[in-house]
Amino acid sequence: MRRVVITGAGTVNPLGQTVSETLDALAVGRVAIGPLDLADARLSTRIGAAVRGFDPSDRLSARQMAVADRFSQFALIAAAEAVAAAGPGALPPGAGVILGSAGGGLASSEAAYRAVFAEGAARVHPFTLPRLMANAATSLVSMAHGLRGPSFTLSTACAASNHAIGLAFQMVRSGAAPAMLAGGSEAMLTFGGLKVWEGLRVLSDTGCRPFSADRDGLVMGEGAGVFVLEERDRALARGAPILAEVAGFGMSADAGDIVAPDPEGAAAAIRAALADAGLAPGAVGYINAHGTGTLLNDRSESAAIRAVFGEDAAAIPVSSTKGLHGHLIGAAGAVELLAVILALGQGVIAPSGAGHVRDPDCGLDIVAGRARQASVRAALSNAFAFGGLNAVLALRAA
Repeated sequence: MRRVVITGAGTVNPLGQTVSETLDALAVGRVAIGPLDLADARLSTRIGAAVRGFDPSDRLSARQMAVADRFSQFALIAAAEAVAAAGPGALPPGAGVILGSAGGGLASSEAAYRAVFAEGAARVHPFTLPRLMANAATSLVSMAHGLRGPSFTLSTACAASNHAIGLAFQMVRSGAAPAMLAGGSEAMLTFGGLKVWEGLRVLSDTGCRPFSADRDGLVMGEGAGVFVLEERDRALARGAPILAEVAGFGMSADAGDIVAPDPEGAAAAIRAALADAGLAPGAVGYINAHGTGTLLNDRSESAAIRAVFGEDAAAIPVSSTKGLHGHLIGAAGAVELLAVILALGQGVIAPSGAGHVRDPDCGLDIVAGRARQASVRAALSNAFAFGGLNAVLALRAA
């Protein structure tokens, strides 16, 4: 089996519109959650984590702008940064793209429905379908970089980008592809996108505080994260920068409730990732948790971590950066992977948020308030989705 490394990263998210901006924000624990500009009296949600000041027109062609929904724009710009960072020759013939997204082109579908149902239009814009389809971002990224290898979109809710990165890792490791672009993109900060989450009654109007005893829900965000994955020997031969090694990947299904998580399902995915990476539990120096800030998720994830690591669980630093940039749904794992790269590469563990009240039901070493310096040689990145679909990445320092 080939060893697989990350040689390029790109992002657009509430913390920054480049990787360097995002890493700087993570390192100081900057919170990007604030008032939303969506002025609609029918929305009770007033806060979110938006990508502010985003203007893609100077970075995308007129043709791309014509057919790209906001979620595709995020993906195109993040992918371009990742490819540039990886350097010439990063994506040879046979390379492909796997991206995750839960909502796809939500703004485009909403605009079309509004035109027909509310405004009485006889037809919708001819580019509506290519803008709203979930595979639009993947297709546009493959076109932008001439990638003709394995390319598709995964839609597994909040685990989508971890699934995408994990499957891309498996393809490179097995030799099915020489290199891959992988990650996720989401733009769900729309009227409909927020309204469906309001229906679940899981949104907070005070902020996101993962694993804190006073947590009261998640906060919606948006953005994208895209990475170049390639064989380690090939990367070394061409002198590419290596950000981290993807060592293992684990998946599982709860096969239980459509919205309530099961600690046993999450624990199974964690164990599978460790086994795939050949990592002993004691080697893990940081866990980037799914940590949504809801009462049920954080308690369930904590139980899963304790089940896998036993008495050692309380000594492993854990954080969920959703307290800083919100929940990016299908793009969550991709943007949160940057926090893992920060920990492995610079020894900085990003905090969960500005404050924390210890919850005895969680019983973990939660990094909150400010970043923590630590020597991290191996880390996990958790993603657990509605529908009980779990995806965990195991990574090592370069």
